[in-house]
Amino acid sequence: MTMTTLDPHQLTQRAQTVLHRTRQICTPVLRETVGTLRDPLRRMAGYHFGWWDEHGNPITEESGKALRAALTLTTAAACGSTGDISVPAAAAMELIHNFTLVHDDVMDGDHLRRGRATVWAVWGVSDAILLGDVLHSLAFHTASTNLTPTVAAAATTRLAAASVKVCHGQQQDCAFETRTQVSIDDYLTMAADKTGALIGCATGLGALCAGAGEDTVAAFETFGLHLGLAFQCIDDIIGIWGDPAITGKPTGRDLVRRKRTLPVIAAMNSNTPAGDSLAELYQSPHPMTPAEVTAATDLVVAAGGRHTADEYAHQCITTALTALPADLRTPDLRALAHLVTHRTH
Repeated sequence: MTMTTLDPHQLTQRAQTVLHRTRQICTPVLRETVGTLRDPLRRMAGYHFGWWDEHGNPITEESGKALRAALTLTTAAACGSTGDISVPAAAAMELIHNFTLVHDDVMDGDHLRRGRATVWAVWGVSDAILLGDVLHSLAFHTASTNLTPTVAAAATTRLAAASVKVCHGQQQDCAFETRTQVSIDDYLTMAADKTGALIGCATGLGALCAGAGEDTVAAFETFGLHLGLAFQCIDDIIGIWGDPAITGKPTGRDLVRRKRTLPVIAAMNSNTPAGDSLAELYQSPHPMTPAEVTAATDLVVAAGGRHTADEYAHQCITTALTALPADLRTPDLRALAHLVTHRTH
């Protein structure tokens, strides 16, 4: 069956199959890695991944999509890898991604993730910061497993560079909350670092582990960067309009904190009465009330903010796919790209 015969539902199903397979492959590696920690860090890590409750009792919970790991494995396969050499790198991407999630929850003051109390809400801020640090460190050790010294050095160098960019992007994102003027270009620069860099690293590592040439590795990094931009655009849409029953987070959570996400920034820069009213509503330093959240949501839509964010997401997907030679745009990669702009959480 060729990709042209797949409808949106089939694309989504294919992507879900890839993600499921990735979790089956990577979870044993993640469990083994987390198992090297001493309690309470081990218990905190397993709780965050959804393997057990805060007391260490086994449970069955959603442990995340594993998109970054899937992109690493799928990229390696696209580049001709038929073995498991890229599995440790894929697991490393999950470790470093979850480092960012644990720290994000602290910085954002989020009490829920995937419908469960966040690590800091259970163990406190200090322990959550330490857990994030540990996951970050474990990622570097895991990424170099089974690789030659030369490839391992290149892999860890890429991972380190991506980590620096992620932190810079996160700092900019936090800084936006106290700025009165943020342009769409400012946003795209921030998102390229905060989200694009890590997804670009995931695809770059997949190509690197498969022994691809420099041009191919660079092409996959570009693919991942723009895929990451699309992911962040959709994440911002979900942050306002996401269903709490699916996201596990409150309705309009980004508006409550007056975050300047892409739909909001686009609305505020729209030169429309609705955009001006939204900017005025954002001037207060206090969290929005439920009534204000409803009003702000309507203003973002009226000013075209949601439409603009959706357009940017689809443009980024197109740019991502065109960065790859046609023979490397495998069905699995195209399905994952489709899922990025058609996800609900």
